[in-house]
Amino acid sequence: MKLNDLRDNEGSRKSRMRVGRGIGSGKGKTGGRGVKGQKSREGVSINGFEGGQMPLHMRIPKRGFNNIFAKDYAEVNLGAIQKAVDAGKLDAKATIDQAALNAAGLTRGGKDGVRLLAKGEFSAKLNFTVAGASKTAKEAVEKAGGSVTIPEIVPAADKHKAKHRSVQKVIAAKKAGGNA
Repeated sequence: MKLNDLRDNEGSRKSRMRVGRGIGSGKGKTGGRGVKGQKSREGVSINGFEGGQMPLHMRIPKRGFNNIFAKDYAEVNLGAIQKAVDAGKLDAKATIDQAALNAAGLTRGGKDGVRLLAKGEFSAKLNFTVAGASKTAKEAVEKAGGSVTIPEIVPAADKHKAKHRSVQKVIAAKKAGGNA
């Protein structure tokens, strides 16, 4: 056997359909698109078009509101945390944060952090560092002897102002140093 004799098994590779190559090919003339009209042309975008009648997606009333500034928290109940502690998935001596909860399989997503909710029984003495907690969840954790720490988040606008002020101070110092 030679390298130029190597071939795939018969029928394992289908050659693509060559449309518009004459009447004998079986896909000549209209190329399998039928005849005339918009759908026989390339680049058709008439999904949802109902022949001039008001389309369904416009006939149905709109409901609700999607807040683009809403925070995305991963919510976790204290009962689920208690089960994870009992099962040994969470270390009771360490501080519980989003990374620990993710590792234990209790949360997913939550780009703005984790929020504790009070559903379920809770008795473990744990220290939490989370983005938020409901009032009852905080009370339940403190009643069990633990603590909830919520780090203060500085808004981006305030960060920008602080940075701008420090840049202005540097510029003023350079001017004062250059004149002396």
